[in-house]
Amino acid sequence: MSSNKVGFVSLGCPKALVDSERILTQLKIDGYEIVPTYEDAEIVVVNTCGFIDSAKQESLDAIGEAISENGRVIVTGCMGVGGDAQAIMARHPKVLSVTGPAAYEEVVGAVHKYVPHTPAHDPFNDLVPPQGVKLTPRHYAYLKISEGCNHRCSFCIIPSMRGDLVSRPIGDVMAEAERLVRAGVRELLVISQDTSAYGIDTKYRTGFWNGRPMKTRMQELCEALGEFGIWVRLHYVYPYPHVDNVIPLMAEGKILPYLDVPLQHGSPEVLKRMKRPAAAEKSLQRIDKWRDICPDITLRSTFIVGFPGETERDFDILLDFLREAQLDRVGCFAYSPVKGAKANDLPNHVPEEVKQERWQRFMALQQEISSARLRAKIGKTVQILIDEVDEQGAIGRSSADAPEIDGRVFLNGAIGLNPGDFVEAEVTGSDEYDLWAG
Repeated sequence: MSSNKVGFVSLGCPKALVDSERILTQLKIDGYEIVPTYEDAEIVVVNTCGFIDSAKQESLDAIGEAISENGRVIVTGCMGVGGDAQAIMARHPKVLSVTGPAAYEEVVGAVHKYVPHTPAHDPFNDLVPPQGVKLTPRHYAYLKISEGCNHRCSFCIIPSMRGDLVSRPIGDVMAEAERLVRAGVRELLVISQDTSAYGIDTKYRTGFWNGRPMKTRMQELCEALGEFGIWVRLHYVYPYPHVDNVIPLMAEGKILPYLDVPLQHGSPEVLKRMKRPAAAEKSLQRIDKWRDICPDITLRSTFIVGFPGETERDFDILLDFLREAQLDRVGCFAYSPVKGAKANDLPNHVPEEVKQERWQRFMALQQEISSARLRAKIGKTVQILIDEVDEQGAIGRSSADAPEIDGRVFLNGAIGLNPGDFVEAEVTGSDEYDLWAG
C-alpha cells in the first residue's frame, strides 16, 4: 500500500499519554502522517487503559469503534497483557496486533508490517521537532522519569502490567527536559508510578548531563529542573521521609509548592489491607512538617472509599483524617474490583449502595474544606499560567492547579493574552474548585 496515514486513539493516565507521544514521534520519524479521522487513516492504533473495569470497558468500546469505522486496528497499552489481551481478541478478533504498555518498538513494527512505507526522500527527521510529537498544548508537557512500581498494593495491578521500577538515566531525563524548555514549554509535570522512588533500582547511579555528574535521585533531579526557571510540578509522590528535603526548594521558588501524594485512606486497618507503604499518622506528621517549611504548599491526594472490610468506624476515621489534613485538592473513588487484584480475595466486600453513600459524604466534606481554602485566597495576588483565550477573556491555572485534574482561574474581560503567558492578578472570587481574578 502506498498510504502512510495512521490514526491514533490515546486513553488513560498521563503516563500512557507519554507512551503515545513516544510512539507517534517514532512514526513521524519513520515518515508516517498522523491523521485525526478514521476515514483518512490506513490503520488505527488504540492505546488502552486497564486500571479499573470502567477504563477497560472504555478501551473495548474504543477498539470496537475503530474497527467499525476503519477496520484495521492495532492495540497496545495496559490492557494488552494477560487475560485482558485475550479478552480483546475474543471480543474483537479482527484486531491485527495486541501489545502491552511501553511496547514502542512492537507497535511501530506492527504499523510497518501492515502499512509498509518507504520515505520518498531523506531526511525525514527534519520534519520532527526536537522535543518529539506532543499531545499536550505547547506550553506544558509531561516528563516521565521511570516505568513500573515496586509496591504491591492489594487493589492495584500496575506492577503486573508495567513491571517493577525501572528509572530512566538522569542524563536522558534532563536532556528531554532541556529540549522541551527550548521548544517553549513553560510547565513540566513530573510523572511516574512512584516519583519518590526514582533511582532506587539503580542505587542512585551517577549519570551526566552536559558533562555535569548527577545522581539518579529525586533530590538532584528537582534541583536541576529548578534551574530552568519554569514551573516544575511533582505528581505521584509517596510520603517517604526524604521527600522532606525537596520542600525547601518549593519555599525558595525553585519548583512549584505542589505535591500530588496518593494517600488512599486514613484508617490504619484499611491501609494495612491495602498494603500501602505509609501509615496515616506518619502522613499527618509529614504534612505538618511540609507546611512548617513551606506554608504556601498545595497538597493534592486521592482516596478510595468502600474498600473490602471498610467499616463505618474506618470511614469515620477517614473523615477525621480529612478534617485534620485540610488537603487542597482531593479525588475520591468508590472501590471497584479489578481482575487480578489481591483485594478481590478479601472478605466483607462493601455493598454498592453503601459505597455510594460514603462517597457522597466524603465529597461533601472535602468540598467544604476546598471552598474554605480557596476563599482564603481572595484578595491575594497569584501568578497564573494562561491555558485558553476566548471572547470572554482568559482561563488559566495558578501554581495550585495541575491541568485536567485541578481547578482553573477565570480572568473575565482580560485581553491581549495568549496560551503560555504568565500573568499576575488579584483573586476576586471563588467556589468549591475554581478562582476568579482580575
